[in-house]
Amino acid sequence: MFSLGNLPTTDEMIAADLGSHMHPFTDHDALGPGDLRVITSAEGVFINDSNGGQILDGMAGLWCVNIGYGRQEIGEAVSRQIAQLPYYNTFFKTTHPPVIVLSEKLAQLTPDGIEKFMFGTSGSDSNDTVIRLARTYWAGRGKPDKTVIISRKNAYHGSSMASASLGGMQFMHAQGGLPIPDIHHIGQPYWFDEGGDMDPDAFGLMRARELEQAIDQLGEDRVAAFIAEPIQGAGGVIIPPDSYWPEVRRICEERDILFVADEVICGFGRLGTWFGSQRLDLRPDMIAMAKGLTSGYLPMGGVGLTNEVYEGVSQDGEFAHGYTYAGHPVSAAAAIANLEIMEREGLVDRVGSHTQHVFAEKFAALGDHPLVGEAATFGLLGKLELVPDAASGSRRRFENSGEVGGICRDFCFRNNLVMRAVRDSMVCSPPLPIADDEIDLLVERAWAALDQTAAAVADKMA
Repeated sequence: MFSLGNLPTTDEMIAADLGSHMHPFTDHDALGPGDLRVITSAEGVFINDSNGGQILDGMAGLWCVNIGYGRQEIGEAVSRQIAQLPYYNTFFKTTHPPVIVLSEKLAQLTPDGIEKFMFGTSGSDSNDTVIRLARTYWAGRGKPDKTVIISRKNAYHGSSMASASLGGMQFMHAQGGLPIPDIHHIGQPYWFDEGGDMDPDAFGLMRARELEQAIDQLGEDRVAAFIAEPIQGAGGVIIPPDSYWPEVRRICEERDILFVADEVICGFGRLGTWFGSQRLDLRPDMIAMAKGLTSGYLPMGGVGLTNEVYEGVSQDGEFAHGYTYAGHPVSAAAAIANLEIMEREGLVDRVGSHTQHVFAEKFAALGDHPLVGEAATFGLLGKLELVPDAASGSRRRFENSGEVGGICRDFCFRNNLVMRAVRDSMVCSPPLPIADDEIDLLVERAWAALDQTAAAVADKMA
């Protein structure tokens, strides 16, 4: 046992971790002492490890530390709230000031029509709530058979039983008896990997119309909702062709189904607007949120819904759903302080008017690397598609999917940069306050990692 006030050596901490800690999304048989890093502090866009390394966090944690690290205002707000009211629930006709203030603020910031909010602790339970709300809404409208939720292949919506079922990731479905019933998946708008010889806009229309075909196949009287991220994050920063979203919106408006925007990653400034739905004019009936709501400083998630959905759910009597920590006063206080920082410092406007353009220009230079088939950005999301023959313009992938991406990810970290590998795509999502010179540093370190990856791949193939 050791105390946080007097940390032991890195080796001792790693040994203790391996002895008692089970990590998420980890192959524990392959996890050894040389694989772990111990993060001890952070400031701005940098995280610091127990060996004194300063690492540029190109992923903002898990897509979540939107305001950057080390903001004392949030700690102060949390401390005040803990001293005043550390916990009380929002069940049984009870509320408290932080959840009231937060709900009113979100009503101002979210897309037009989103006016009611139900809270939880994560994006996963937000999307569980979405399923319950959608099905209860239709039951309240006298259509209890409308229970099917349509999602997309390779989408990520969480890792609980229900939210992982919504997601279309086959490696997750292979464990634990997923998906649950009445979840249907259609194709993703991933032109680089799946577009073949099609024009991107033609491909976008084709993929959008798979939604219409699925509704016809399943029966409009059975389909409750379609859920999608504005930009797929954990799927690989998949930026749909321009034709995709207008056609999806047409289909949702013409058909008697709800549209749910999963804004867990795209919300709170990531795309240069408060929510991705606003930038892409999506007009959702519900939005799922988490991550940037508190910038990851404390766990919190939620669902925003229109008055129409709220009233439909209310018609079915008591909505028998909720979590012990729903609307937790301390998390709500952290969220309020986080949103106040974003507003006071104009972070969302800065991303929209300045940072996303600098990021796009400088990140595009990585597309000149011989290992990169495409370098693309949208807001402060970026991706590099790694291919064996970029010079020819071929989008052909490496044979062992994910191997080269994993090599590149490890080289990124050795170069004091966090980027994430999704198969053989390298993705990033830096904190919103990232400065222009820090973007230069991100690109410089990414290029060095790409050079090292190319050399390692050449050696492997020799």
